[in-house]
Amino acid sequence: MSLIIFGSINMDLVAQVPHLPRKGETLQGTNFFTTPGGKGANQAVATAKLGITTEFVGRVGGDKFGEELIISLQNSGVITNHLLIDKSANSGIAIITVDNHGENKIIVIAGANGRIDDTDVNILSQILTGKPALLLQFEIPMSAVVAAAKAAKAAGVMVILDPAPAQANIPEELYPLIDIITPNEVEAAQLVGFAIDSQEAAFLAGKNLCDRGVKNAIVKLGEKGVVCVTAEERFFVPAFKVNAVDTVAAGDAFNGALAAALCEGLTLHQAVVWGAAAGALAATKLGAQASLCDRDELEKFLKEREETNNS
Repeated sequence: MSLIIFGSINMDLVAQVPHLPRKGETLQGTNFFTTPGGKGANQAVATAKLGITTEFVGRVGGDKFGEELIISLQNSGVITNHLLIDKSANSGIAIITVDNHGENKIIVIAGANGRIDDTDVNILSQILTGKPALLLQFEIPMSAVVAAAKAAKAAGVMVILDPAPAQANIPEELYPLIDIITPNEVEAAQLVGFAIDSQEAAFLAGKNLCDRGVKNAIVKLGEKGVVCVTAEERFFVPAFKVNAVDTVAAGDAFNGALAAALCEGLTLHQAVVWGAAAGALAATKLGAQASLCDRDELEKFLKEREETNNS
């Protein structure tokens, strides 16, 4: 049984800098590298590296980056049979600056990702039946996200939405289609219209999202932990303390591990712990997909932290 990710795939162009540039400032960078990314592809690699059979549906351009991106997915164990090559477009690009504290600024150029339409949704619909979950993000056209969520709902497939990049005024019809939504502080604030400046504000945001029809709302607060709100309960999971060097794919690592845990029958609370651990591990390494942990690394990390807490 395989999990499906429907979303973006980019080549990340990463510049390391002493601090994030201010308006009009020219900085001398310290390093540059390219690495496969895109929120959809990152989440696909995250689940595949954790041992979950993973299929990816999306588009690349007919360029050299597209070839490299497909090979990278395949090398990570992701099934790419349903990935379209759009020869009339360039592949998606993300231009990323990362400072010495691991904070980042990102510019995304959609390329082929922005051309995803009913053709891709039809491909997705043909492989949904019997799948445990579909992961979605906002780096592809909103119309395709809504159509994919509707198709998953019709097929009885759990929908996990990472509402990133942050957007306000998403279609109200999308909320009831979502089983789990996982915004960070910025994304949650955009969705609910008030600042997420405390744990209680995060809980209020989660309730707001559930009131709109979402079954489970998870708000990621970075180093301040994670809150979760459902119709039956609300709970908090503290963050794992690590030395962060690059937070680029931490959110994708979280979603991948969350989905992997749920596919294996773990509780929502256990799945959030997996997500928090995977996100913390990703923040300790440079790059997007290169920073994603495998199953052994995740289990070792969780075991070590459990032993530390019990000592």
